[in-house]
Amino acid sequence: MAVIHHTTLKPTKLELLTAWLASRPWYSGCAGEPVLRKAGGFRLDDPRGEVGIEFMVVTDTADTPGPDPAAYLVPLTYRGAPLDGAEHALVGTMEHGVLGRRWAYDGCHDPVLVTQLLALIQGRVHAQDQNTTDAPDREVTRSCTGDGPALSALRTAAATDDEEGTELALPQGTTLRLHRLLRPAPDGTPALPAAPEATGHVAGAWNLPDGTRARGLFAVLQAGPRP
Repeated sequence: MAVIHHTTLKPTKLELLTAWLASRPWYSGCAGEPVLRKAGGFRLDDPRGEVGIEFMVVTDTADTPGPDPAAYLVPLTYRGAPLDGAEHALVGTMEHGVLGRRWAYDGCHDPVLVTQLLALIQGRVHAQDQNTTDAPDREVTRSCTGDGPALSALRTAAATDDEEGTELALPQGTTLRLHRLLRPAPDGTPALPAAPEATGHVAGAWNLPDGTRARGLFAVLQAGPRP
């Protein structure tokens, strides 16, 4: 069970993400720094209790075309020491008021996050509230029509960014697609895509500027590589 510490972070998570987000291929903003606000998300537990796992949704209110700011899904892991071989995925370091120095990583490159996300899709674990210890997040939904890759076989997953999100190549020819640029479901009820290769999904919610909640797909598990 992850314990949520209500304490100081220097720099804050949003301050760390401001420079990093603008460098991503899926960032849709204009020139200049994004202006980020936390809009939602959830957590997962690391069974060993060593790695913090957070799926944060942020909105960018700077130079965003249209009535609503762009919303981005940012999976993060927080570690008490550097992750070997993941220098390219380091978002930055923070000083935590209770835990000391923490290394924050793009979670798509962290096997602990990927393993637990697959476990969530398969129904083996439950999403946890982003801000409260030991409280489930019942707005997060998931489905799975097959077994998916064996979690015990997962060590690393090659992550590739494009203009819409991040795709992870998993064992057994499976791919996991994370929607970084989030799109609200038209009827508010996101579901597994109709494509035959789609075998599982995770959906969640985030805040809109008018105070209402949007829902959309966060991740889709596919039985074979995308064409």
